[in-house]
Amino acid sequence: MAKKQTRKQLIFEEAAKLFRDKGYLATSVRELADKVGLEPSSLYSHIKSKEEILQKICFDSAQKFIDGINEIEKLNATPSEKLKALIALHITIATEDSTSVTVFNDEWRHLSQDVLKEFLVLRRDYESRFKNIIKKGIELGEFKNINPSIALYTILTSVRWLHYWYKPGRQLSPTDIEKDICTLLIKGLKE
Repeated sequence: MAKKQTRKQLIFEEAAKLFRDKGYLATSVRELADKVGLEPSSLYSHIKSKEEILQKICFDSAQKFIDGINEIEKLNATPSEKLKALIALHITIATEDSTSVTVFNDEWRHLSQDVLKEFLVLRRDYESRFKNIIKKGIELGEFKNINPSIALYTILTSVRWLHYWYKPGRQLSPTDIEKDICTLLIKGLKE
């Protein structure tokens, strides 16, 4: 039996859709209240602010990536295998919750200054750890001797479009997408 969605969960879900479709700045609290069937003043009994919602979406998504890389780093695997797992992580997150990933990728810049600093620390840490896997592959001769930053940002850019394009039921499954993207990216690093 499916768990009943709470009002707060509904608010966060509808806010994510509005932020995705209109952008964080263009979304009003009144619009959100209308979407969930509340008066704007009643909405504040469930949330502190519109930014609280943005923070939750951004940090929840960031945590999925952090949890994923934590597990991948523990693997007894080659850098190629870890890189493939990281690409698969991005594909899984993008295809399972494209709405939140869209907000995470596009709207994080609107976080308040202190929260933005905290978010950027998480982001830089993730990117550094990802880049270390690429560096290890270069050191071991598994990957070409190229600039690890260029490799990192090329890979990340190559998977950041998925949340816009992917719709369940498309001809390609997430597994097919993973296979094709990994073939292109990892083969490019090796040859």
